[in-house]
Amino acid sequence: MRHHGYGGGENEEMTPRSLSAVVLAAGEGTRMRSSRPKPLHRLCGRPMALHVLDALAELDVRRVVVVVGHRGEWVTKTLIEHAPRSLEIEFVEQSEQRGTGDATGVALTGLPDEDEEGDVVVLPGDTPLLRPPTLAALVRCHRQLDAAATLLTSVVDEPTGYGRVVRRSDGDVIRVVEDGDADPEERAIREVNTSIYCFRRGVLAPSLRRLSPANAQGEYYLTDIVAVLHEAGYRVAAMPVDDPMEAAGVNDRAQLAVAEAELRDRINERWMRRGVTMWDPERTYVDAGVRLGTDVSLLPGVILRGECTVGDGAEIGPDSTLVDTEVGERAVVRHSMCVNAVVGADARVGPFSYLGAGAVVADGEVVPPLQSRAEDG
Repeated sequence: MRHHGYGGGENEEMTPRSLSAVVLAAGEGTRMRSSRPKPLHRLCGRPMALHVLDALAELDVRRVVVVVGHRGEWVTKTLIEHAPRSLEIEFVEQSEQRGTGDATGVALTGLPDEDEEGDVVVLPGDTPLLRPPTLAALVRCHRQLDAAATLLTSVVDEPTGYGRVVRRSDGDVIRVVEDGDADPEERAIREVNTSIYCFRRGVLAPSLRRLSPANAQGEYYLTDIVAVLHEAGYRVAAMPVDDPMEAAGVNDRAQLAVAEAELRDRINERWMRRGVTMWDPERTYVDAGVRLGTDVSLLPGVILRGECTVGDGAEIGPDSTLVDTEVGERAVVRHSMCVNAVVGADARVGPFSYLGAGAVVADGEVVPPLQSRAEDG
């Protein structure tokens, strides 16, 4: 299965070698307690795995291979329909869940042989807060150090439960040791693995073949490749991320809520810096697909969901919800709900009005309080 995008040429300064990516999105995500596959749980109106692809789209990535498994057809269909058009995406299936090392090996079957001399970024599909500059910095660090593998790591105050990154005195990484296998000295290490890597493609496949499932889960762990590469004489480097929140994985609903709050803060800050007034950012909810003009005012209690567009100078709120709605310039919507509607320029809606699917408010029209309107008027 292949989705072709419309990417441009290579950035020679950024990528002296070709760059590909692998997104691991095959897990069932049992802690989410949901029939929906974990990669498709939404943050700010956009499935989690799409936030990861959005970050990759900012790099000059030749191809992205997405590994699917649990309810893979659903995941594939969603990503094909909504992924950035600049990416060329290949989907491969991990039919049996045998660990991240096995999933990465399956993914390599989706990369062309001509990329053998390039690099490949491997990352989970449940890290929606990862910023493109951080991924770019990881690739730069990997190439500048001429490493076989470079880990993105995080320094945390409470590392319990995470794999510790064990370095030599010169800074190179020897291995990643899981929390339950660490001795007291290793447990004191605060630098942990984020499961985000950049590998030299030519050494990745041979190293994966040396992994062993001799562990409690009987799976092939990608973390074990660090020790394999070190023992084979290759250099393994690590780059700590500046903000540990960027690399946070989402495994349950509580972590989903924390990630959503962080992403909403980023979205609100970006729009305020672009000329949008938010009276109370803590009570303003703007999805990732929303587009706002300049001098837009969002009053407390505003929720903008889906693919809303709000024109210059419009005022929304207080306490108004818009879903997939277009609002024209200088329009005002107060204490109202609009779903799949169009509000013309200089129009007035509400308070306490409802615009249903297909409703159109003409330029300059006033929709009085307590009125409902849908496509049939």
